[in-house]
Amino acid sequence: MLRIGLTGGIGCGKSRVCNLFVKLGIPIIDSDQIARELVEPGSNGLYMVTQEFGDAILHNDGTLDRAKLRELVFADKERRQKLEAILHPLIRQEMQRLIDNLNAAYVILAIPLLLEKGWQSEIDRVVVVDCSESQQMERAQHRDGSSAETIRHIINSQIRRSERLAAADDIIDNSGPVDALLPQVERLHQRYLKLAANN
Repeated sequence: MLRIGLTGGIGCGKSRVCNLFVKLGIPIIDSDQIARELVEPGSNGLYMVTQEFGDAILHNDGTLDRAKLRELVFADKERRQKLEAILHPLIRQEMQRLIDNLNAAYVILAIPLLLEKGWQSEIDRVVVVDCSESQQMERAQHRDGSSAETIRHIINSQIRRSERLAAADDIIDNSGPVDALLPQVERLHQRYLKLAANN
């Protein structure tokens, strides 16, 4: 099965693009969604994270305070690396399990840090969802309610836009109106179906 790695910086519109592929009947395996499931109350993942970062990153009901953890790790590279060392092996394992249970022409693996973490060897093509940095800032702040400073830390922790675009096999331009996305997704869908048939 053809594996398409979908990536892009924070606020670039990866989720919106994934939803369009879903409407075309294509399965999405989302590393962020898996990461959220891995740290649900009672999970081994949450236990390992609290062992490293302490109970201060929990809400009163025992759920993970994502905003607090995000602020901690994106302000401190060493702490971010510790969090990734805990979660990334678990995420890879779960992604592979999900892939093994699929039957489709191709699958979209939505991985925000695909290039930063060197996951290219595990996929067949890289598709980058792209927009300007000012649009990233605006969209991410509006969506997450995070401070401009936190969003800036996240952008700075990610690979540079120019490097991301240089690594792309395919690019989806999300700098324009929302209705400009579907024609781009449909075009790539046809390309991927052809590639999958010849795979």
